[in-house]
Amino acid sequence: MNEVATKLTEPTEYVQFWNDTLADKFDRFRHILMEGLSYHSRVPLERLTVTPGSRILDVGCGWGDTGIQLARKVGPDGYVLGIDCVEQFLERAREDAHKAGLDNIRFITEDVERYPFDGRFDLCFSRFGMMFFENPVRAMKNIRRALRPGGELMFIVWRSSDYNPWLGMAKEVVLRFLPEPGEGARSCGPGPFSMANTEVVSQQLEIAGFRDINFEQVDGPVTVGDSVLDAINFQLAIGPAGEVFREAGELAEQQRPEIEEALRQALTPYQDNAGQIVMPSSSWCITARNPENG
Repeated sequence: MNEVATKLTEPTEYVQFWNDTLADKFDRFRHILMEGLSYHSRVPLERLTVTPGSRILDVGCGWGDTGIQLARKVGPDGYVLGIDCVEQFLERAREDAHKAGLDNIRFITEDVERYPFDGRFDLCFSRFGMMFFENPVRAMKNIRRALRPGGELMFIVWRSSDYNPWLGMAKEVVLRFLPEPGEGARSCGPGPFSMANTEVVSQQLEIAGFRDINFEQVDGPVTVGDSVLDAINFQLAIGPAGEVFREAGELAEQQRPEIEEALRQALTPYQDNAGQIVMPSSSWCITARNPENG
């Protein structure tokens, strides 16, 4: 069930940027993005009750770890479809699903905003995928089309940078040396904090047709590097600090020694006895429902 399907959507410039520029960076720090941040998916998934035989859509599924967990939950009579715009991520996802002996999960490389869903899913789940859509409302409307009447949407997004120093602090440090990215800068999308405001997200969901909207705060530790050096390299490659550094180009490379030293001083206080960098973090677990009639 993990064969590569013919694509139904053509990549936009934004999707192409993810594949051409960001995929390698994300793969390099997969151990942080998938394992170090896993607290924020582990807690909601442990609490999630799924009826055996359910059909689940995993949006922005990345390397497929959450999809594989969901496939185990629904059992052999259920079905999970993982969708992501980066084929490089899904190659690993298919390998891991095969090694796990699962034949009730499939991964496809498509654009969630434009994919022609058919309204058969009981649940849509997304871990840190919703924040990066070019047009969040359009994506939400299309996800709603994927759900049966009464189907549920559950997605996890970061709260504001004030509650997530593991991302916000590094950007503040880098901006002491480099300018903010200018107009036309290429980015990963609206950004990790784009859905931190509950009023804005509630309005987006309501416009998309969802009801019974609820926000649950999840606080916990994240491991953002196996060492101080690993954490520095992570910050300069991915996220808000990484975007500033990438867009500054040659100037960033000239300033790299000073930036790395400043990050070292900022990150070292968070080093644990094993040498890992462990920092506080906070997310929203958001749920909403596709109305039975509507």
